[in-house]
Amino acid sequence: MKKVERKLHKMDAEGKTIGRLSTSIATILRGKNKPEFEPHLDLGDIVEVVNIDKVVFSGKKLDQKKYFSYSGYRSGLKEKKMKDVFSSNPGEVLKRSVKEMLAPTRMRDDIMKRLIIR
Repeated sequence: MKKVERKLHKMDAEGKTIGRLSTSIATILRGKNKPEFEPHLDLGDIVEVVNIDKVVFSGKKLDQKKYFSYSGYRSGLKEKKMKDVFSSNPGEVLKRSVKEMLAPTRMRDDIMKRLIIR
């Protein structure tokens, strides 16, 4: 098996919508933009994103979208509004968005390690 060459892609998030930015990042991380792409191999590149605090949201997403987490216990369901998560850590919104766009396979955690948010 040959060694995979990983290139660094720098993206500026200023003025871009979160969904369109996430799809382009997920495509590069997965390696679907390369001609030698194979679904069972991890051939993706490294993506570095800057100016994440200047990203644009369409519609009323900041007020209406909620993130849920469940502890596994009764009444252990917690929810946070996207607005609260974005104000405390803007990179977390992008990270969650990209993670949900990747297939839930064993490779997903390794793929997410190549996403750098500054």
